[in-house]
Amino acid sequence: MAATAALQVHPPVRPVDFPRTMRSRKEKALWFLLALVAAAAAVLAWWTADQWRPQVSPWAEQALRRLTRPGPDTLPAAAPRPGGPTQGTAASPPPAPPRKCVDAQGRTTYTDQPCPGGAREHGVEGAVTVLPAQ
Repeated sequence: MAATAALQVHPPVRPVDFPRTMRSRKEKALWFLLALVAAAAAVLAWWTADQWRPQVSPWAEQALRRLTRPGPDTLPAAAPRPGGPTQGTAASPPPAPPRKCVDAQGRTTYTDQPCPGGAREHGVEGAVTVLPAQ
C-alpha cells in the first residue's frame, strides 16, 4: 500500500515588524546604568538608615499626616473652619482653667469650679486629662 501524503503549502513567513520603541545599544546601556545607580542608592540608604532615619522620621510623619488628614490650615479661605465660629454666632468662651482642691482629709479633687468650703486651692502642675462625668 502506498501512502500518499498531501502537502500543505503555507504562505511565506514575513519578518516580524518590531515597534519603533527598540532601544539602541547606547540607550540600553544608559538605562541599565541608571537602574544600577538607583539600586546602589537604595542599598546605601538601607545600610545607613540608623544614621539618617532619626532626623527624617518626624518630618516624614508630619508630611504623611498632612497628606492623609488635612487640617484647617489647608481649607480654602471661604470655607468655614471646623470648631470655629460660624457666621452670625458669637464664639464660645474658652474653658475655665482647672483647679486642684485639697480638703482637710487630704483628698484631692480637680475641678473647673471654685473649691468647696473647707478645701484649699493649689496650683495645677503638668497636663490634666478631663474625663466625662459619670
